[in-house]
Amino acid sequence: MNILLVEDDSIDFKAFVRAMEKLKIGNPVVHARDGVEGLEKLRAMPRPNLVILDINMPRMNGLEMLRKIREDARLRDTIVFVLTTSNDDEDKFEAYNLNVAGYMLKSDMGNSFVRAVSLVDNYWKVVEFPQAHAARA
Repeated sequence: MNILLVEDDSIDFKAFVRAMEKLKIGNPVVHARDGVEGLEKLRAMPRPNLVILDINMPRMNGLEMLRKIREDARLRDTIVFVLTTSNDDEDKFEAYNLNVAGYMLKSDMGNSFVRAVSLVDNYWKVVEFPQAHAARA
């Protein structure tokens, strides 16, 4: 499984990678700095993949990118988690209406990233996907 982290803050990106190392998760992580770059990289990535998406970014924010993913027939089944500082209920409602797998807050740099990465890792270990999903990879 490939992970696309769409995050404009380089410190948050490094914290995410450190959390993966701490939990000994070796999945490849591709980094995009905004939604425009994120969509380009997602379209070029082999499947299956998972997107971890910040909301507050330049050019195209995370919710705009999420809308584009859901509108694209090839990408609409992409599993997306939101990892953001936005605790705004409107952002949460919109994200869940666009079928995110989870909405997580960056509360404190170290622990929130470790918890988020651990959740994503456990998600892939526990959730069952149809064979057709893997065959389209």
